[in-house]
Amino acid sequence: MIGILIGLAAGVFGGLIGVGGGAVMIPLMVRLFKFSQHQGHGTSLMALVFTGLAGAATYHLQGSVDPWSAVLLAASAMLTARFGALYANALPDWRLKQAFGFFLIFISLLLLSKPYLLQLTFLPHDVSGWSEAAVLLATGVVTGFFSGMMGIGGGSLMVVAMVLFAGFSQHTAQGSSLLAMVPAAMVGSYTHWRLGNVVLRVLPWLSGGIVVGTYLGSSLALHLSEPKLRLVFAVMLILMGLRDIRGAAQKRAALAAAE
Repeated sequence: MIGILIGLAAGVFGGLIGVGGGAVMIPLMVRLFKFSQHQGHGTSLMALVFTGLAGAATYHLQGSVDPWSAVLLAASAMLTARFGALYANALPDWRLKQAFGFFLIFISLLLLSKPYLLQLTFLPHDVSGWSEAAVLLATGVVTGFFSGMMGIGGGSLMVVAMVLFAGFSQHTAQGSSLLAMVPAAMVGSYTHWRLGNVVLRVLPWLSGGIVVGTYLGSSLALHLSEPKLRLVFAVMLILMGLRDIRGAAQKRAALAAAE
């Protein structure tokens, strides 16, 4: 039941705001399941494989997926996702918790500034060919590493980069990033699984909750004010990030005292 509720919360969050649910799943699993920070990241990343498949299928039916762009994103993201997972595993639990706390704050600031960022452009909207391929490959390299390290899909980073630097529409960027994150998340989660950081028994419940929650969140988003929702969730992420940073400092102090 707890697994289903965590999946629902992550799905609703993603459906309402249009970002992945890893930022919600990881703190809840660490707190309610008493997972280590490493287990939270690995299990979240494997659950997001199913989120990406369901989301990409929905966008594909609406004609909002660019398969070629998704292939380029996934190709480079798959190369770096493994290294992100290995790097996360090499960090002490308190250090990974601290890094995740700062990452949550960064995501919340990105969430708040997203409407203003998407009004900007740094390359012509008719960018194509090798220039577009270079943007997509570079985006995949960065997001793949952070996906493997932080246990998130990386869609929030991918979408902003695709819109700002390659002139993609918002919907096509979101649909393509969802498809691209599937193979990258598979590589990262497989690496975490080999390292013992994936708790398989909760995956069916998490995945089921995510699918239902995403549908509910997407439906609610049509009737609620997105700016207000974005503000509420950004504040929640900042508070969770500050809590993780404080918790990491306490863990570090306890380890130092024990030594």
